[in-house]
Amino acid sequence: MITKVYIAHSEEDEPLARELAEALWRVGLESFVAIYRRARGVAPGERVRFAIRHCDCVIALLTLDGVVSPRVNQEIGFAAGIDQLVIPLLETGAEMPALIRHLKPIPFSREAYSDALGEVILNMRDLTALEWLKIKCPLCGEEMTQYLPPSEVVERAVLAGTGLDTICTYCENALTLDPRTFKPIP
Repeated sequence: MITKVYIAHSEEDEPLARELAEALWRVGLESFVAIYRRARGVAPGERVRFAIRHCDCVIALLTLDGVVSPRVNQEIGFAAGIDQLVIPLLETGAEMPALIRHLKPIPFSREAYSDALGEVILNMRDLTALEWLKIKCPLCGEEMTQYLPPSEVVERAVLAGTGLDTICTYCENALTLDPRTFKPIP
């Protein structure tokens, strides 16, 4: 069962990594995206090794910057070396690192990044039992928990280009969620 995910990314890709971490948070998965800012008394290399050892899979954010980042490639190498599941997210125009070239990447472009995030979440649903959805209401600011809609309902909404309708349990206002990322649509 997957509950913790390590996001390997370059410094330049921090905004994309944060967006991925937020999407994972919405479906109840913890991510080690900000591990570099915590536990300042521990050396950076030890923080990374600890996080990768204690996660259930690694998502490699392979952008044009990420594939040439020594840090990203070291993190992928360490994860592969300890037989950690690696899920590559590959930006259009970037090449897969040699060590994981045999894996099937989830392709993305920056313009359609939400589609790739939706694909990551679908993969996670296939690999583990995701039951809950965390939503922060954009109207009242409260954080609520709801059941994750069935995959068929989500798939229909994605194909139809519509949102998922729900109601904030605090302010009782209607909300529409992006069916790929479960982010509230303003």
